[in-house]
Amino acid sequence: MTVKDITKTLETLAPLAHAEDFDNVGLLIGDPNMTVTGLLVTLDTLENVVDEAIAKKCNLIVSFHPIIFKGLKKITGSTYVERVVLKAIRHSIAIYSMHTALDNSKIGVNAKICEVLGIKNPEILIPKKGTIKKLVTYAPVADADKVKAALFEAGAGDIGNYSDCSYSMEGVGSFKAGNLANPTKGEIGQLHFEKEAQINVIFTFEKEKNILQALFKAHPYEEVAYEVVTLENTNQDIGMGMVGTLQTEMDESDFLLHVKTKMNASVVRHSQLLNKKVKKVAVLGGSGAFAISAARGADADVFITSDVKYHQFYEAENQLVIADIGHFETEQFTKDLLVDHLTKKIPNFAVSLSESITNPIKYL
Repeated sequence: MTVKDITKTLETLAPLAHAEDFDNVGLLIGDPNMTVTGLLVTLDTLENVVDEAIAKKCNLIVSFHPIIFKGLKKITGSTYVERVVLKAIRHSIAIYSMHTALDNSKIGVNAKICEVLGIKNPEILIPKKGTIKKLVTYAPVADADKVKAALFEAGAGDIGNYSDCSYSMEGVGSFKAGNLANPTKGEIGQLHFEKEAQINVIFTFEKEKNILQALFKAHPYEEVAYEVVTLENTNQDIGMGMVGTLQTEMDESDFLLHVKTKMNASVVRHSQLLNKKVKKVAVLGGSGAFAISAARGADADVFITSDVKYHQFYEAENQLVIADIGHFETEQFTKDLLVDHLTKKIPNFAVSLSESITNPIKYL
């Protein structure tokens, strides 16, 4: 298998188009057409991880965090980032990162936290806006089913657990072919009326190119009339954080101890306890203080995240408990998620879980 083959498999879990604009995801180092001899999955790509890849004869590292985040103006080995890049290139090791694409996945980072903590029926906490589009097009009634089938094959018409969703209505279209036209219906210079079906389908934004290509290929007309609009509809499959419920409500102190144990957290920094039961829980792996208001708005009893600053704890507003368990701790199980996905999709390929310690924060 090539690097490109494996990254396509990873995109079925988290399409790179779903990453945040500020992020740097995808293939950061290496040739996409290189044959992969072994694959190492890690949270961070540090020098010790590259050394581990060399020892295990892995020439592809799949990392959650991108080792290259800002632009590099020189590569001299003077920083830890430059040293990783140099060593990876020297040993022909490709590095691929997923980061916020996996953060925004309904089955990604936050779903894994919910699984570990026993949070049931999780839903997206902050749905990503502008991700749903609608295509409206027109085709002769006799060709409408063929056009719809091509659009469905390209990924249009998926709504939640349903596929092949569309809406059609019939009417009459008109057109006059010019002298340079090559019409499939009507005659040059003559006004033509055709019974047509208006076809409406929705799709997520990253599929637009493939869907339009399928439309043009399947449509009988030389010139295809269509429009694409972005909808304001909430997308519950793409977005940051998750919120769900516990099977059985717990006391706040007992729940925080449960979190500390299950997430292997050395310390839990939290806001004022409110002396009420915990039933609804919001989570956001990594730096999630920006979602405190969303967690309040979702009526969560506790919000689990990391990197909360001093004054941000006040934003609990005595409505919920904010629990900061550490950046690494919220994302540590991401490696297991990626390994599980890859071994299911490509069961006969060597996928290794990195044993290197990459958490930069130590506790006394």
